[in-house]
Amino acid sequence: MRYMQKVIAIVGPTASGKTGISIAIAKKVWGEIISADSRQIYRGLDIGSGKVTPEEMDGIPHHLLNVADPRDVFAVSEYVARARHELFEIGSRHKAPIVVGGTGFYIDALLGSISLPNVPADRAWREVAKKWSLEELEAELAKRDPEKAKTIDAKNRVRLVRAIEIARVLGKVPKTKPQKIYDVLWIGVSLSKKELDENIHTRLYSRMNSGMLEEAIHLHRSGLSYERMEELGLEYRYMARHLQGKISKEEMLLQLESEIKKYAKRQMTWFKRNREIHWLAPNNLPTMLKLSRRFLES
Repeated sequence: MRYMQKVIAIVGPTASGKTGISIAIAKKVWGEIISADSRQIYRGLDIGSGKVTPEEMDGIPHHLLNVADPRDVFAVSEYVARARHELFEIGSRHKAPIVVGGTGFYIDALLGSISLPNVPADRAWREVAKKWSLEELEAELAKRDPEKAKTIDAKNRVRLVRAIEIARVLGKVPKTKPQKIYDVLWIGVSLSKKELDENIHTRLYSRMNSGMLEEAIHLHRSGLSYERMEELGLEYRYMARHLQGKISKEEMLLQLESEIKKYAKRQMTWFKRNREIHWLAPNNLPTMLKLSRRFLES
């Protein structure tokens, strides 16, 4: 039987407490953490993305943070290649790799739950697509691949552009096929809607008080366009709209909080498809540790 590297995956919606839990587990099982967050890979996107601070890391090595310029698109295929290299390196040091994040697509692509089509980036098409609205991109995908258009996140410009890119070459976006690449223990952090909503509210205003808006101003002054901010997740999208005078600060906060709650719901919908996830409350660290130790020792 072929040996498969053991990997612990800690998943769940935004503001569920994954970061603290992953560090606590890593300290007990000689682990190192690989971030699976589609925005924390970018340098400078710190407060708005909820990036773990050096103090919070508490000595635990973290990988795939701050590896890309936010002005450039860091493709999921590149993330998978680099993260799999890190998985191998962590294993070679006899440490336990712990993949942590809320970007389900990244996690599933990395661990083999879905496969990526081997279609290279089309730079010419991507330049053209920059001038298209989300509605135009959605209509183009619906024309080329109606089935994919029904399931894609229509607010995610990067994924829309990539899906059209693939459909232009292959005729449609092929269905993904699971591959058993790693032996994975899946731990899901789950809490009630009321608790999650409260966490989202508290964290949003805490980030604002910690300088999130000032971070966005600095990023723009450093060359990050408002158009690119629109693509970099909800916080940067709504801050960009506020900084351009399209919405007031109060409107920004109200709309942003509402959209983050909707995003958390979409995250849970994605993860709930995986029947292997052990869903546990964030305060149930003893059970998470027990599962992790038993898994690594088996």
